[in-house]
Amino acid sequence: MRAHTEYLTFRTPKPRQYVNISGQVEQALAKSGIQEGMILISAMHITAGVWVNDAEEGLLADIDEWLEKLAPFREDYRHHRTGETNGDSHLKSLLVHHQVIVPVTGGRLDLGPWQQVYYAEFDGQRSKRVIIKVMGE
Repeated sequence: MRAHTEYLTFRTPKPRQYVNISGQVEQALAKSGIQEGMILISAMHITAGVWVNDAEEGLLADIDEWLEKLAPFREDYRHHRTGETNGDSHLKSLLVHHQVIVPVTGGRLDLGPWQQVYYAEFDGQRSKRVIIKVMGE
């Protein structure tokens, strides 16, 4: 088995933003030369996430609204007693998860017809990383 690792760095201009990273994941896969295996995409921060879903603006707005409803910004989170103000960002990250694994078949991401890989930022405006780890033959 071979492995190839790359890192992406994000510094989003908005505190909450969703970035389609499918192209960057495909580029990492192409560099790896791996034809059959798996690719792990993982946010390396506790207020960010990674998901696979449709690249449709209305859906992204619905997801954002849903996340805000489930984990709204509030000033009374216990986490804020530490001096932080991002308690909701941690909860949103838990809801979307911090990583995904995508199968690799024939040297390509084996996704459904509408599926795309997204980086979800919930506490932006500072640098954060994503690891892409391609494993296989």
